[in-house]
Amino acid sequence: MKHVAIIGAGIVGVSTALWLLRDGHKVTLIDREGPGEGTSYGNAGVLASNSIVPVTGPGLMRKAPRMLFDPNQPLFLKWSYLPKLLPWLRKYLSHANAEDTRRIAGALAGIVGDSLAEHQSLSRGTKAERWVVPCDYTFAYNDRAHFETDAFGWSLRGENGYEWEELEGAAFQEYEPSISQSLGFGVRSGDHGRITDPGQYVKDLAAEAQTLGAKLLKSDVEDIVRNNGQVTGIRASGETFDCDAVVIATGVWSGPLCAKLGLKVPLESERGYHIEFWNPSIAPQRPIMVASGKFVMTPMEGRLRAAGIVEFGGLEREPSRPPFNLLLRSVKAALPGLTWDDMTEWMGHRPAPSDSIPVIGELPGLKGAYTGFGHHHIGLTGGPKTGRMLAQMIGGKQANVDLEAYSPARFAG
Repeated sequence: MKHVAIIGAGIVGVSTALWLLRDGHKVTLIDREGPGEGTSYGNAGVLASNSIVPVTGPGLMRKAPRMLFDPNQPLFLKWSYLPKLLPWLRKYLSHANAEDTRRIAGALAGIVGDSLAEHQSLSRGTKAERWVVPCDYTFAYNDRAHFETDAFGWSLRGENGYEWEELEGAAFQEYEPSISQSLGFGVRSGDHGRITDPGQYVKDLAAEAQTLGAKLLKSDVEDIVRNNGQVTGIRASGETFDCDAVVIATGVWSGPLCAKLGLKVPLESERGYHIEFWNPSIAPQRPIMVASGKFVMTPMEGRLRAAGIVEFGGLEREPSRPPFNLLLRSVKAALPGLTWDDMTEWMGHRPAPSDSIPVIGELPGLKGAYTGFGHHHIGLTGGPKTGRMLAQMIGGKQANVDLEAYSPARFAG
């Protein structure tokens, strides 16, 4: 049995805690805000198993400048942040080619490909189980020609074993009658799912972890204590707590902690936005990705959540109005006649490594220090699998996934 300190009580940290506890280990969960806040609360709520195609696909270098100057495109930049962003951006854009995109897609499939089953396994028998709803996941396009502009991405999904059904015209309208007739082509993917209240889902999982013996500490972690190349504790709230291993799972805030341990991960915030429409008059029956706007509409408990947009602007700056405005216009166009009783807005920070692959594994040269972050916009989808992998590593068990692609060692040196 080991005592493991997990820094971060989002979906990755809480999943890791549950798998460790079920394997007989002792766990302390540490989070400055508590479980289920931040990105684990504000995501699109989709178990998007087929979301393996990174933003950095072929042609991004050509399309990005035009998108940045078009207020109707889902890519935004706070220009004053550009000088600080540039070193990361150069590395990020270096992967915008077919070979790297294919490699990244294969790595992501290993994390998210069986997401629904992983969430069901994680939550089974807990209060969190009620929030997991199996369903289709649908992509909506203007027409077949629009769909064919994404041919490379869909070919990558096919190469990784995903299947789908194409619905056109009246067939798509019958399948999803709420959607605008301007969206005349749909791609239906089965064996997906949605979480009908992501924040409460993670809170209920954390409550289960506490029932199994986990301790919860609301605090910032100041440092990780080590001796002779081995983790021996953490320092939080001015005190030192002993532990045998530590997991860094604080999303985009993981970078500074890793830097203290000698690992400099090129990591940025991919700022994401959502709007919730409470008691909506209409809603899709299952999550729908509107391809033209790169946003997802997900029916949730008492509301419809629309989430998406990519903005680069760092951690400190306030939310921008233009992304909210674009998201609202896009939802109204996709769901004609939508009305609601109340509307709420949110902006959060997706952790984006420069190579678009999560950072999962033991730090080189420091025994007992593990990472679990960097999932971009698939953190909820891949959280349970990441937690299972980390628990297996910490417990000395063989994972059923090739872990090399995710290793922190790729950023060493």
